[in-house]
Amino acid sequence: MSRAPVLPQLGFGAAQLGNLYRVTTDAEARGAVETAWEGGIRLFDTAPHYGIGTSEQRLGALLKPYPRDEYLLSTKVGRLLLPGPGDGDDMAHDFSVPNHHVRAWDMSETGIRRSHAESLERLGLERVDILYLHDPEEGPTEQAFAEALPTLAAMREEGLIRHVGVGSKDAAILTRAVRTGLCDVIMLSGRYTLLEQPAAAELLPACLEHDVQVVAVSVFNSGILARAEVSDDARYEYSAASAPLLARARALADLARAHGVELPDLAVQYPLRHPAISSVVLGMRTPEQVRQNIARARRPIPAQLWEQIDA
Repeated sequence: MSRAPVLPQLGFGAAQLGNLYRVTTDAEARGAVETAWEGGIRLFDTAPHYGIGTSEQRLGALLKPYPRDEYLLSTKVGRLLLPGPGDGDDMAHDFSVPNHHVRAWDMSETGIRRSHAESLERLGLERVDILYLHDPEEGPTEQAFAEALPTLAAMREEGLIRHVGVGSKDAAILTRAVRTGLCDVIMLSGRYTLLEQPAAAELLPACLEHDVQVVAVSVFNSGILARAEVSDDARYEYSAASAPLLARARALADLARAHGVELPDLAVQYPLRHPAISSVVLGMRTPEQVRQNIARARRPIPAQLWEQIDA
């Protein structure tokens, strides 16, 4: 029997609840989660990394009123949060929070179990459904495969978590993880989007072979696909987009417009056309962003438009 989770097509990414790039007010955070719930969103994703614990604390408190069995919750392990200097902020990591904690890589069995326990404490909830190993390519990669992944599999067997995941922007690392046979789900950042599909070569076929579900994130490629009009200063992978990428994105935007939809509508829905990809998780800061994302996910896209994109 498959261990893979049944995932809703649209999920709520809670990095902004950790004050990504700027402060998210309590009113914005509360409104975003309430609007997501009212709009039918039942998948919520966070991580200790997001605002050094701030996102987990906020999201857990905001989900507390809702029936726990009616939604899926994921968080991540691989970085422990240790006491920090408390003399500044965390903008070096793009989060507008005090540096009361610092991150420390730890993919040992002890570190994974400790990270999970501390996440539950911050969330104030009794469980998470999916526990992702976060960015193994950036930390102690070999320890991630030798120790962290087997630990997550053991925790699944112990009933501490329901599903084992790995989250990364590195398609090769994710392919390696999928082929261990220990994963139920992966979170794929930016490598299968309207703009580029390198994960289609090996990773996604491996997921189909091993019955591993895929959650696509960073589907706007850091901004270049996020607006109907592609500006000259559009970002790709957190840097200025190159001229060829701008030209490609603008051609797609023109094509969308000719069919009565917008570039971000295509960006949200494109990954879900692949049989390996079950869900798209989008970052959401305000009620208006939530409503916009739900509308984009539901907007009818003419079949002829997809045919032209695939041509």
